[in-house]
Amino acid sequence: MSHVTSRTQVAIIGAGPAGLLLSHLLAARGIDSVVLETRSQEYVGARIRAGILEQSSVDLLTDVGLGDRLAREGDQHRGIYLQFPHERHHLDFMDLIGRSVYVYGQTEVQKDLVEARAAAGQQWVYEISDTALHDLDTDRPSVTYTDADGNPQRLEADAIAGCDGSFGPSRSAIPGGTTWERTYPYSWFGILADVAPSTDELIYAWHPNGFALHSMRSETVSRLYLQVEPGTDPDSWSDDRIWDELATRLGHGQDGWELNPGPITDKSVLPMRSYVHAPMSHGRLFLAGDAAHIVPPTGAKGLNLAIADVALLAPALAELVGKGDARLADAYSDTALRRVWRCTHFSWWMTTMLHHNGDPFDAQLQLSQLRWVTSSKAGATGLAENYAGMPFEI
Repeated sequence: MSHVTSRTQVAIIGAGPAGLLLSHLLAARGIDSVVLETRSQEYVGARIRAGILEQSSVDLLTDVGLGDRLAREGDQHRGIYLQFPHERHHLDFMDLIGRSVYVYGQTEVQKDLVEARAAAGQQWVYEISDTALHDLDTDRPSVTYTDADGNPQRLEADAIAGCDGSFGPSRSAIPGGTTWERTYPYSWFGILADVAPSTDELIYAWHPNGFALHSMRSETVSRLYLQVEPGTDPDSWSDDRIWDELATRLGHGQDGWELNPGPITDKSVLPMRSYVHAPMSHGRLFLAGDAAHIVPPTGAKGLNLAIADVALLAPALAELVGKGDARLADAYSDTALRRVWRCTHFSWWMTTMLHHNGDPFDAQLQLSQLRWVTSSKAGATGLAENYAGMPFEI
């Protein structure tokens, strides 16, 4: 059976936040796109991922008309708490650098993007299979796939954006290149609980038993994490055991603070790794988000890096396919990778500072570093600058 051929200016593989935001930014520049996705729209929309937006991400979403619900329902945080036994310190980012972060889950960003793109008549195709990329070294690349009804399709384009994550076909379509990877010897056990957060801002806690994090999704839903061994079965932990260990690591009773337990609605174990692929482009293929890089969640950088990528990629593709000017597109990989490595380092630094690895020497180094960060304005400012995010380079 021969392929049914269609055409667009930019073929976007992946309908997560990176892909949909790229389509939104391209449309604002008069560039047509079609978004292709392996999963169903419901599956993509329900994935529980990041919850913290950098100031730059919020500014961009607001500037392109996606900030109304974020402004109403997002929770602006001035900073974070860093904790180690018997001490909890607040780092106020607004005082330190004049920038803040927002608690607004990736699922909410996805909803806003789906609504905006649907209203704009965005072309998208979900539940495809057998996706393959072709003719990337030409100015007429294409994507072939099988649609949900079993029909073979070919989408021709002027450029292809690979926003399909670490397991999609885009990354492997780039010949050669270099990859850097670090697998960490621990995982995060994450829970969602129907209980009001016990803190006004995130608590990052170092503890001899292992790291813990108190985050949140809303005024009524808490998101919490425990450091566990890789391969941990979440069902092997009872709810009581989870809350007891969280209370221990987060300092229940310290200076009168209490952790309020509640019904747990979701349990999952998240492996921890860092991954960077270079280059982030080849011919007319350009990678963005998890297709090019993975960071551990400690620094809250994953979604924000994807947003930064597409903020850079959209004008580059608009110049390339709209005006035939390849200068921004040719510079995209090198420019994007500078921010990727900065965020990769920060995520590694936060991770290695806060996770106990069983080595008593390392534990003393971690505590020394935490004391420096919480007592030195220079140390606190460095953390704040990286956590709240530097302005996008566009």
